[in-house]
Amino acid sequence: MKSCEQCGKTIPEGEEREKDGRILCEDCYIDLISSPRACDPWAVYNAKGLSGSVEDLTPQQADILAYLEKTGGATPEEIAEQLHIQPADLDREFAVLRHMEKVRGRLENGKKIICLW
Repeated sequence: MKSCEQCGKTIPEGEEREKDGRILCEDCYIDLISSPRACDPWAVYNAKGLSGSVEDLTPQQADILAYLEKTGGATPEEIAEQLHIQPADLDREFAVLRHMEKVRGRLENGKKIICLW
């Protein structure tokens, strides 16, 4: 069996992916080829069609919003650590919540802070 060169997970035989000369698991491969974009006007337009209610959010998205409401804003690293979210997953959730105009980013003392819209 092979191991993913990005995350170190064991890859079942035949399920390895190759990208830029590296052997990756499917999750890491997908993260590399389809990274989320927070500033995407078409995605914002589509997300505005959602009601924005709790029913439209995943449990992880709801947790992020609750944490930001409690703290007033935090760095991506703080959010990932406190909510036990992988950084790549947080990037994806941030992009979705940004498209829904629920969260935004700002610079504070040279640090990126995620806060409520």
